[in-house]
Amino acid sequence: MHKLYDENGNLIPHGAHEEEHHHHEGEEKKDENLILLTYMHQHNEQHTAELEEMVQKLEDGGYGEEAEEIRKGVAAFQEGNAHLGQALELLKKKIQ
Repeated sequence: MHKLYDENGNLIPHGAHEEEHHHHEGEEKKDENLILLTYMHQHNEQHTAELEEMVQKLEDGGYGEEAEEIRKGVAAFQEGNAHLGQALELLKKKIQ
């Protein structure tokens, strides 16, 4: 599992404990989902940028066919990440 950090770089604990929390359990789960989805969405954007750089390097090296396949994968990846972004916005509206 990935480690999650807040905007200040502090480690955010998640999913590692089984203590019972009856009074705010639902709110904590919503916050955890928001944090995790935010992280994953941003992380995917970073991977997209890295893959786009790879495409350019492959094209420059004469690997056009391979670069094109990665480009197609990046397009599908971006489409999926757009859905994650939509889910993130919907979740933010319900939580706040």
